[in-house]
Amino acid sequence: MTITFLGTGTSSGVPMIGCDCAVCRSLDPRDQRLRVSVHVAVEGRSLVIDTGPDFRQQMLRARITQLDAVLFTHEHKDHTAGLDDIRAFNFRQQQEIPVFAEPRVIRQLHQEFAYIFAEQKYPGVPQVSVHAIESDTAPFDVLGLAVQPLRALHYRLPVLGFRLGGFVYLTDANYLAPETLDLLRGADTIVLNALRKEPHISHFTLAQAVEILEKLAPRRAYLTHISHQLGRHREVEAELPAWIRLAYDGLKIEV
Repeated sequence: MTITFLGTGTSSGVPMIGCDCAVCRSLDPRDQRLRVSVHVAVEGRSLVIDTGPDFRQQMLRARITQLDAVLFTHEHKDHTAGLDDIRAFNFRQQQEIPVFAEPRVIRQLHQEFAYIFAEQKYPGVPQVSVHAIESDTAPFDVLGLAVQPLRALHYRLPVLGFRLGGFVYLTDANYLAPETLDLLRGADTIVLNALRKEPHISHFTLAQAVEILEKLAPRRAYLTHISHQLGRHREVEAELPAWIRLAYDGLKIEV
């Protein structure tokens, strides 16, 4: 399984519009973060988790030419706004793209992309087949792959993370129930959000994320959904245990 971090930034991205802080002025490419998303290449299949507003740029940068399915963690715009750009894959592959999301998220997609789901479709709109994730505990099938949903809370909003084999991806969370933590145990690689060092209403802080990871003790872990408030990549990573790293845009790992 090959994981590509397409974006590792928070909803405003890094640098943030109008900001003149040291992180936003940094020349280190690891401090330049598009909105959060990952690509998973496994058993000949090409999956994307979330299609944020930078989706087109991310696909071009990563040179991804095949897309077999999209999984959505939740309905916030920084995770869904790029859905229209799957059209290029429709044209290339001449088939619908399966989209997997909770029913609530599907309803939101119907509202925000009404033209995709219209009875009388305008020529050239994205072609999708929608698959509801009905259970937040039972694995579901994605093109023959077993995907384990992972329930989390993003303040009061229920969101999903996903586990594929030994790989876990959890973003936009500030609470994991004991039963979710149990589903993370034994994972080889865990990706978890860590927005900044100061407390936040809907995201784990750096210390909170590290504490969770130390209890779960995977072989390695990566932090994502990072804001400019966390600090410069080089300096923050130096504070972390060697097996916990900050993810950055374009990073590829094998699981």
